[in-house]
Amino acid sequence: MTEDAVRDRNAGEAFAVRVRVTWRGMWRLAALAILFAASVAFVAGGVMRGAGAGSVVVMVLGVAGLGLFGAGLAVSAGGMLSRRPVLEFDGEGVRRPSPWPLPRRSGRTLPWDEVAAITALRRGVGGTRRGEQDYLVFLPTAELAEMARTSERAPLVALTMRDVPATAAAVPWCFAVEPAWDATLPEIVKQARRRRRVPVIDRRAK
Repeated sequence: MTEDAVRDRNAGEAFAVRVRVTWRGMWRLAALAILFAASVAFVAGGVMRGAGAGSVVVMVLGVAGLGLFGAGLAVSAGGMLSRRPVLEFDGEGVRRPSPWPLPRRSGRTLPWDEVAAITALRRGVGGTRRGEQDYLVFLPTAELAEMARTSERAPLVALTMRDVPATAAAVPWCFAVEPAWDATLPEIVKQARRRRRVPVIDRRAK
C-alpha cells in the first residue's frame, strides 16, 4: 500500500482525544456531593425549625446550595460518564465537540482545507504543576500562521485569549493540553498530519 493510500485511509478514520478519569476528578465529585448533601440538610433544618427569620435564612442558603452544587454535581458526573471527546479529527476536519450536557450537533468543525498551520505554545498559568500550560492551536488563516512563525514568544499568548481582536479567529481552535488527556501533544500532531500535511510550528521553547 502506498503512502498516499495509507494517508487516505487514515483521513477517513476518526481520532478522538478524551479526558481520563483521575483521582482529582473523583475528589472534586465527592466534594460537590458533600456540599449538595449539606445543602439538603440546611433546607431540612430550616423546615424543622419553623417559620422564624433564622429558619428562612437557613432555607434560602440551602436552596441556593442545592441549585449551585446540584448543577456542578450533575455537570461533573455527566461529563465523566459521557466520555465526550474534547477534540476530534476525521476526514472532514478538526472538530471541537460541545461539552456535556449541550447537544453534540452544537459542536464546531474546521475543515482541513482551512487549517493553515498548527502551532504549539506555552504560557504561564497559575494552579498548574509547573506554573505553565501547553496549548495546541489550529490556525485558520495564513496571517495567523505567519504570526506564530515570526513573532516573539510573549505576543503569542494572544492566540490563547478571547478578548484580542487580531487573533479572535484562532480562539475556537485553541486547546489547553491537559495532563488528563488520553493522548500526548506529539501524538495529536501526528494524527493531524496523517489527515493533512499542514505545517507545524513549535513555539514552546523559543
